[in-house]
Amino acid sequence: MSATVVSTGDIPCGMGCHSHAVAEPTTPLPTDEAPVEDERTTLLAFLDYQRAVLARKAEGVTDEQARLAACPPSDLTLLGLIRHMADVERNWFRRSLVAEDAPPIFYGAAHPDGDDDGDFHPPPEATVANALASFWAEIEVANRHIAAASLDDIERRERSTYSLRWILVHMIEEYARHCGHADLLRQAVDGATGD
Repeated sequence: MSATVVSTGDIPCGMGCHSHAVAEPTTPLPTDEAPVEDERTTLLAFLDYQRAVLARKAEGVTDEQARLAACPPSDLTLLGLIRHMADVERNWFRRSLVAEDAPPIFYGAAHPDGDDDGDFHPPPEATVANALASFWAEIEVANRHIAAASLDDIERRERSTYSLRWILVHMIEEYARHCGHADLLRQAVDGATGD
């Protein structure tokens, strides 16, 4: 399903702001859902689809719109969701899967205030463009690590309890949850709906 484009006029966003015509997202949706493929191909197809959907939700909005906590009382924002998932990709596919020394990008010591939820609480200078650049950069690294691993490979951190198979299923679940959040936020921000 493609994003619905609102064609004319000012649209109230529910937060006291107004938006004009909604810009089309630029990230293409994967078209092959791999309905009869092997397990690995199927898992990766679903993960790639969810990644693309989340990115599309943040495309075509201003930095100001991306910062709106448009579904109170939640403080979630589109910008925060992109930053969060960049760090989630980094955690599971770099720190967990291959035991790489890859500290957080956006939270804890990486946040100007040392905020442990700093991925969700972007500082004033944070932008959608920078968040998306980090998001796609982490996905590129993650995909290299995924390609080099078996579904049965176990994470290399001390706890060593999760297989790549489990991690992929968990990531699909994590994205699906946050894509639902992003659906609500984007519709409240500027009226756009759809994948």
